[in-house]
Amino acid sequence: MADAPTIPDEVETRARWGAFAWSDESKAKRDAILGRYPKGREQSASLPLLDLAQRQVGAETDTQGWLPVPVIEFVAREIGVPYMRVYEVATFYTMFNLAPVGRYHVQVCGTTPCMLAGSDDVLAACKNRGLVKGRTTPDGLFTLTEVECLGACANAPMVQINDDNYEDLDYDRTVAVLEALAKGERPVPGSTIGRRVSCPEGGPTTLKEMVDANHDYRGEWA
Repeated sequence: MADAPTIPDEVETRARWGAFAWSDESKAKRDAILGRYPKGREQSASLPLLDLAQRQVGAETDTQGWLPVPVIEFVAREIGVPYMRVYEVATFYTMFNLAPVGRYHVQVCGTTPCMLAGSDDVLAACKNRGLVKGRTTPDGLFTLTEVECLGACANAPMVQINDDNYEDLDYDRTVAVLEALAKGERPVPGSTIGRRVSCPEGGPTTLKEMVDANHDYRGEWA
């Protein structure tokens, strides 16, 4: 099950984020996002604007970012809808963090395919690296969350860390990913055993000619 966030004290949150406003870079992106929607349909921009706001908070705090209540209120004002309409979106999608997280938000999938393929070993690696579910490490680097399916079942077990997926994990591969991040490196996202997307282990077994270029099979099937 996904872990419930610990919401920070509202007085402190408002003192820090009550004057939130778009940076110049975010404002340009905001204008482009709103330009996608016709007049009167600005509420459709809730998702991308919340994501933009979370990323700006992340940039300002050197973390993956989160959505303080004043920031959610700001987004609601931007699109001219009641706060609750935007809060409903922020609380529904787990892509949004309602509490502060570390520089790397480690989201371990614990749903059935990942569990059967070894997500317990992934969680053990995280634990032995000092990560505790629902908490941020003292150095501010990692926040660990166990989440529901992240849609990479064919390459289970997997984790999502910020915007990247790391798949085909085991204990040692998980440790390697975490240690690389702690050193400031960015491990290559995707399969940690070298498979291409969701191909079988060892490479494609059918339609091999399509791997690197389009191939017309019609003459061979006649």
